[in-house]
Amino acid sequence: MTFHFSHTFAEQLEGFYRSCEPEKCSSPELLQFNSSLARELALDHEDFIGEFGVSVLSGNELPKNANPIAMVYAGHQFGMFTPQLGDGRALLIGEVVDAIGSRRDVQLKGSGRTPFSRGGDGKAALGPVLREYLVSEAMHALGIATTRALAAVRTEDWVRREEPKPRAVLTRVSASHIRVGTFEYFAAKGEWSQIKRLADYAITRHFPEVISADDRYLEFFKSVLRKQAKLIADWMSVGFVHGVMNTDNMTISGETIDYGPCAFLDRYTPAIVFSSIDDYGRYAYENQSKIGQWNLAQLGKALIPLYEEEEEQVIQRFVDALDTFNVWYEEYWLSNMRTKLGLARAELGDLELVEQLLQLMQQGQGDFTLVFRHLSAALLGDDSKFKAQFNDPSLPSAWLTLWLKRVGREGFVSTQCAMNMNNVNPAYIPRNHKVEEALDAAVSRNDLEPFRVMLKLLTEPYRDHVGMDEFAIPAALGASPYVTFCGT
Repeated sequence: MTFHFSHTFAEQLEGFYRSCEPEKCSSPELLQFNSSLARELALDHEDFIGEFGVSVLSGNELPKNANPIAMVYAGHQFGMFTPQLGDGRALLIGEVVDAIGSRRDVQLKGSGRTPFSRGGDGKAALGPVLREYLVSEAMHALGIATTRALAAVRTEDWVRREEPKPRAVLTRVSASHIRVGTFEYFAAKGEWSQIKRLADYAITRHFPEVISADDRYLEFFKSVLRKQAKLIADWMSVGFVHGVMNTDNMTISGETIDYGPCAFLDRYTPAIVFSSIDDYGRYAYENQSKIGQWNLAQLGKALIPLYEEEEEQVIQRFVDALDTFNVWYEEYWLSNMRTKLGLARAELGDLELVEQLLQLMQQGQGDFTLVFRHLSAALLGDDSKFKAQFNDPSLPSAWLTLWLKRVGREGFVSTQCAMNMNNVNPAYIPRNHKVEEALDAAVSRNDLEPFRVMLKLLTEPYRDHVGMDEFAIPAALGASPYVTFCGT
């Protein structure tokens, strides 16, 4: 087995990590392997289904050219700064160059204690590993930038949580694991030479187009702003709630990372919070763009001391750049919403049209996903399923008339427009209650079939699957509020 690893992060950024070996586990069993991702990484599926391959994916053995490291970073967690966090249960084992020439990290998550575990066991329970596998692959299928899951391995060991849970290990792939919190760690220590090294590395790896810019660090900052604006706009367009948007969970590459207290909207409730410890709604659905901008301000603060000129002038340039985040976010968000409504060109009233629909969805308890999905049928003359999403089916009638007139000005054939809409409005998302059912079956009954059925649907989210309606509908009205937990 050959990963063809390289180790540019470890070789160029000494002091940004600690070397660490994964802890061995008992009787690892491969539960799920991502063959399509393996092909992207130029890996052979057959190498991983044998005993040695499973041993590698569990951390029991490492390829000869692996170099496992735990990366250090800081972070603002729910607004409070912690000067040292780091990979407490994950190890970067190497980097690979994929089939299109992009460099990607391969990381084991749940591989045991590291120097940054801070009293934790460094391990992962089976349920959270399968959740991250399921949701990250669903996000990828929805076209949203994300870390990916290569494999999930179960072991015969147990981890202690509220009660003993079966242990598992996830193999995660990402463009990199550099976070806003990585910059914050060295900024808090006043180690500006390290910040410069990190910024130069991140520019070379992720934004080579700004290497020769007159003001490369400002252009780097702008590039990260734009990537994150698009990412969060994409989250919002599918009703995704990250749940723990700490600065250590915001990547420079613009990928979604860490799927602990995440969830998806059912009935449209902008102020909804899913994390058990988010008492003040800091990471509510409607706050995600604001928090994204706040997090990026912390990146800007870490970069400003790299300049030798008068600080006030530098600060103003970064503040002006930060203000563009909202411009980019609103542009990406409105573009997404136009596409969901079947609109290919812009008109002045489009924002108001979108906002009116969202207000009606909130008022009428409309399901975020199904309202948009059933609009295509309304375009073809059957508005019954669309209207049925509201507690008063007459509520959206006037809006529907306005929308049909607006779509009519596009000049599309209705059938083609409806098809275009169904290609961007999913039939299936990771419905929270169905995710929990699949995880409970896997953990409590050792039954992976519900997980695999759901994974199949979520990797084909725009195609209607016969007999799978239960996966497309929200939890029943009156069901207990969905709650997720950090650090599981």
